[in-house]
Amino acid sequence: MKRKLGWIAAAAVALAGIGGLGGQQVEAKEFRLGLITPPPHIWTKAAEAFGEELSTETDGAHSLAVFPSRQLGNEAEMMQLLQSGSLDMAFLTIAEVSNRVPNFGAFYAPYMVDDIAQAGALLKSDVALDLLKPLPREIGVVGVGYGMAGLRQIVSRDPVETAADLEGKKLRITPFEPIRDFYNALGAAPTPMPLPEVYDALANGQVDAIDMDLELIWKLKYYEHAETILISDHMMFPMVGLVSARVWAGLSEEERATISRLMKKHLDSVIDSYVKLEGEFLAEVEKTGKPVKKVGPEFFGDAAAEWEKIWSEKAPVLDDMRAAAAEL
Repeated sequence: MKRKLGWIAAAAVALAGIGGLGGQQVEAKEFRLGLITPPPHIWTKAAEAFGEELSTETDGAHSLAVFPSRQLGNEAEMMQLLQSGSLDMAFLTIAEVSNRVPNFGAFYAPYMVDDIAQAGALLKSDVALDLLKPLPREIGVVGVGYGMAGLRQIVSRDPVETAADLEGKKLRITPFEPIRDFYNALGAAPTPMPLPEVYDALANGQVDAIDMDLELIWKLKYYEHAETILISDHMMFPMVGLVSARVWAGLSEEERATISRLMKKHLDSVIDSYVKLEGEFLAEVEKTGKPVKKVGPEFFGDAAAEWEKIWSEKAPVLDDMRAAAAEL
């Protein structure tokens, strides 16, 4: 889809204070934002709200078309589109960024945070935000801020009493190295799989278990095929709001400021939503009557320590991030 271009009449943009663009003649743009989540998902709703506010603040000079459910490709493909300037914006999991910039793998350190509120606070911290600064030079995107999904849990088709029950089992993961290394250390068989394929794969036994957050365990009904739901909270799952560096370079300072402010506002709202709703998602899962088992770090044995050995070298920021989390 081609971006809509055309000069706005000077009178239409002379209204003072509209998106910080008053008095300037600007080029109308319909930006495109891609993500992998379905329309009802919190990330998608936040993207739509960002677009609506962007249009309002610029008096319609800029608008946003949101493409959920991988309509523009998977995350690797959307990253390539961002780098080329063919896609304007995206809300992507940190997973895809960590595949290119290993320091971001530090976000997935097992049990770095105790709960969802601490995870949200860490994503708003200086140590987290500083990681975004080199992205234009390193991978050709501008990082505006972070969102997240809930903490990670495990849904198993079979009963699980100990971690040994997961050994050798095909366990669906998001395709990126930090989570793969964790489940390899556990002795499971991590199986990368895109989100739209997960329900059927769990239903027909293509995978034995899945790594997932509570929102989707409940909303997408993964619990229907569970004999055990492990509430482990073993890992954060951040998201990042990105703008193509090529697109960014063509924006005025006022446009950049408006987009940054509004996108950051709605990314923060994603974090705040999960902090508020995580307990409600857990309550809904528990109401299903499926076996729910709460476990802590001890359940995973040495897996976290083995992960740390690998990623302390790959992600030098890991120590600083743990220190920042400990202070929250």
